[in-house]
Amino acid sequence: MTAQPVLLDCDPGIDDALALIYLAALHRAGEIALVGVTTTAGNVGIEQTTRNAAYILQLCGLDEVLVAAGLPKPSQVELVTTPETHGPSGLGYLSVPEEHTPAENLEWTSIWTEAAGRNAQLIVTGPLTNAAHFAAEHAADYACFSGVTVMGGAVNYPGNTTPTAEWNFWVDPHAARDFFESTSRPITLCPLNVTETMLLGPTQLERLREALAQHPVADVLPEIMRFYFEFHEAHGSGYQAQIHDLLTCMVALQKVPFFSTSTTVRVVSEPEWLRGTSVADLRGHWGRPANAALVTAVDVDSAHREFLRAAFLLGLPVNL
Repeated sequence: MTAQPVLLDCDPGIDDALALIYLAALHRAGEIALVGVTTTAGNVGIEQTTRNAAYILQLCGLDEVLVAAGLPKPSQVELVTTPETHGPSGLGYLSVPEEHTPAENLEWTSIWTEAAGRNAQLIVTGPLTNAAHFAAEHAADYACFSGVTVMGGAVNYPGNTTPTAEWNFWVDPHAARDFFESTSRPITLCPLNVTETMLLGPTQLERLREALAQHPVADVLPEIMRFYFEFHEAHGSGYQAQIHDLLTCMVALQKVPFFSTSTTVRVVSEPEWLRGTSVADLRGHWGRPANAALVTAVDVDSAHREFLRAAFLLGLPVNL
């Protein structure tokens, strides 16, 4: 069978980095074809997110995967980043050398257009800045993606940035609003309600490192994850981390059992105190066509087993 083409749009970011490592393992095993990685500004600025994405791919031996910076900031609000959550470099305590940048100066929309032409699965784990722009300006190409999965929103649920808003939607609320308003196809949405259940702590980290064997990723994971563990502990969640973006990739590729419901999702851009709030019309009050397959539960035990499987695949010698 032909490997499923996948395009990842991300803002690495610690949990984005784990998503990249996971996709790299599946790409190496021939289960998917990672046809490109594009970046948004969010967890850190666009230059750093792009450098981080290129670094993780190079560390995984995927220098051939195209990497390009997307739009550098939201169109209608000032960019806000979160070094207090992901560290000054976006990868915890790890410092990424400046030479780890994409080899070519690529236009991100060309990567998206080519990926759409291959009926790729689009996965978005950062703000929807790029996605909203592409869906509006390249509607015919956008319609060619085989599926679209988004990590974002706190749907009818407390937020992690404001009382009602999740980070990705809050960073660029107008993009999130427009994306869900104008999309021509249902979006699989993995909200905070679900992704907060994917917890990784020191025990799981050691199991991952053992599965990776001598792979260089095993050496950098502690420096990446330690910052994330400390952040969550300081905010009352214990010495562990919520791994939102990795779980989203597993759902997108149907690698874990999950439940979803068809509904209409809308995102609020203003007033400021409701910025980025996402609401699902679960009872059909609005009478509008469904625009989302809202994920409501995921088998997290299966997700941990799947990540260990991927780590083992990545750790295998190249000649096997």
